[in-house]
Amino acid sequence: MSTLASVLPQPVRAPLRRMRNAVMALRYHGQWRLCPVCGTVSRQFRAFGVVPRPDAQCAQCGALERHRLLWYYLHNESRMLSDPSARMLHIAPEACLEPRLKKLLGTNYLTADLSNPRAMVQMDITDIRYPDQSFDIIFCNHVLEHVPDDRKAMREMHRVLSDTGCAILLVPITVDETFEDPSVTDPAERLRLFGQHDHVRRYGPDYVDRLRSAGFTVHVVTAMDLVSEEKAVRLGFTDAAGELFLCTRSSDTTHHPGFSATDDRLREREGQIARAVYTDLHGGEGSTTHPGLARTDRSEAPSTELA
Repeated sequence: MSTLASVLPQPVRAPLRRMRNAVMALRYHGQWRLCPVCGTVSRQFRAFGVVPRPDAQCAQCGALERHRLLWYYLHNESRMLSDPSARMLHIAPEACLEPRLKKLLGTNYLTADLSNPRAMVQMDITDIRYPDQSFDIIFCNHVLEHVPDDRKAMREMHRVLSDTGCAILLVPITVDETFEDPSVTDPAERLRLFGQHDHVRRYGPDYVDRLRSAGFTVHVVTAMDLVSEEKAVRLGFTDAAGELFLCTRSSDTTHHPGFSATDDRLREREGQIARAVYTDLHGGEGSTTHPGLARTDRSEAPSTELA
């Protein structure tokens, strides 16, 4: 239905969309879930995915778990979109986010895609045809797992990001260590190995190291950094929401527009962990129950990294 609707003229699409939304509103009528992207309250989110995930997609706007987490962060924890003069590059723009971002940023908002004709410009992100520091905001969500030379794409995005800018570069983290094999080109084999027929790798937590090697300072934010467990359920921040990888050129985010309340909380958490490490190493009283070590095994050296 969505494929057919995309080729229909706007006067035809609009009533079809209203009809679809009315049907979805009846089917998912309820009060248990709230989509932070479109504000729709519903009984549940609908299943979605190659292997269908329950409670995944908003029936009204189509936002998935990662879109809801990202939008919540942008509107509640960041000043990133408060400056209408901010220049934004949105790679492979999502239908649930694109019109909202365009309304906020106007002519400073640019969409790009390798093959989607609806994007404003055609772009290979390993060869971005814009000068250095052209953009203050870059969104590239679940794209890099499709790109053979992801390291080159990361370097290009670092190059075109401004000194005060922030790039949010999300990927699915599905294994303990990044795995790729350029010799695998068969779609069926890619599906088996990488989880989707057009993926070229699976990322692990060492994804952060790739971003850092491209020159980024990386800050990792999870749903639990932002909301309570109860609120996470209501907003649909399941495990599939993943993590937000906030990438900057500078390590100092004290007055950075991409960070506000969240950055303060993360700095406080880092301080707690550092104090806990010191207390634990020096045998301080109560070190075994320090909140900074609540989720850390005492047999391991706790990390002070945000990741």
